[in-house]
Amino acid sequence: MKIILGIGGGIAAYKAAELARLLMQQDHQVQAVMTTAAQKFVRPLTFAALTGHKVLTDLFAIESAIEHISVAQENEVLAIAPATADLMAKMAHGLADDFLTTLYLAFTGPVVVAPAMNVNMWEHPATRANLEVLRRRGHIIVEPGSGYLACGMTGPGRLADPEIIASHIARLLRPHDLEDEMVLVTAGPTQEPLDPVRYISNRSSGKMGYALAEAAAARGARVVLISGPVTLAPPHGVEVIPVRTAIEMRDQVFAHLEPAGIVVKAAAVADFHLSKVPDQKLKKTAARISLELDPTPDILAELGRKKGDRMLIGFAAETQNLEREARRKLESKNCDMLVGNLVTGSETGFESDANEVILILRTGESIPVARAPKREIADRIFDEALKLRLALHAADGR
Repeated sequence: MKIILGIGGGIAAYKAAELARLLMQQDHQVQAVMTTAAQKFVRPLTFAALTGHKVLTDLFAIESAIEHISVAQENEVLAIAPATADLMAKMAHGLADDFLTTLYLAFTGPVVVAPAMNVNMWEHPATRANLEVLRRRGHIIVEPGSGYLACGMTGPGRLADPEIIASHIARLLRPHDLEDEMVLVTAGPTQEPLDPVRYISNRSSGKMGYALAEAAAARGARVVLISGPVTLAPPHGVEVIPVRTAIEMRDQVFAHLEPAGIVVKAAAVADFHLSKVPDQKLKKTAARISLELDPTPDILAELGRKKGDRMLIGFAAETQNLEREARRKLESKNCDMLVGNLVTGSETGFESDANEVILILRTGESIPVARAPKREIADRIFDEALKLRLALHAADGR
């Protein structure tokens, strides 16, 4: 793959050299483009030595007046790391005052953006708005890490590890092995009302389900994502259907089930609800109150009974006996694959950007998947699901 590596001006520019080295080791061709500010932190000679190509730095010191156009046309991916607040603002608003920003406007392929900046700059409303513009354009955003920053502050803003950025770029190499497929994904929690202002819910952020929807779309599928209440941006190219309660989710799942070839039930649906919700807010009193809760619809079990030839993938969030409970759920719900994860750790599971899971297959096999970003876990799930489907079809003589 031919990659343009755009380097913005920040202390994290030195990490871009490691990213260039990793990409070269993966047999990619890398063309570095540096802003004027980036050259204050790292010399262009560093990237020339690593990539074996000249480094493009100045819009007016080039071989051709349209070199930014030819470079844009000759390369397949544009990766910008680090992407500073200034650089993201220019990209979001179409400002082109140097080689990199001019090339960006001329580039029509996939764009990977890895931001890095001070925590206050990262959290500023202007930066968040610019980030959303870039997301809506379909750019892949590699979220910065948290920790001690060069400015002395602590928080989000550190450039993601070069290995993580390289893995996001590598995903773009994946074949469109889900083309002509409809994938139905559920994500997030449900909220079961207790009165007009209170509800029962859980800690699900929806990040795993959204990562699965994004991964399926990147592999060519038409994706319908039925989502409980979350604060996540809709994945690019995915049809999102918002719901609130378990009953609403159940109704939407079966309304969209017919064309689906793969169903991924990643939502954390509340197990109980109040069947008769009062019209008025319950007033606080000194006396204890009791609530009679009824079970919510078991969507996964109903899917297991009605799935037909579809591949059904369920999830199990457990606090103990993970493999045993996941296998029990696989069998009781008639799933083809069950993804089990422990939710007791602080770095995986609910609300985290990473996960560590075990895949339980209908064939009896169990596959542990080490801790990784949820987007990587999502691709691994589809990798194994497609292998499993081939094996099941072969076993059935199809």
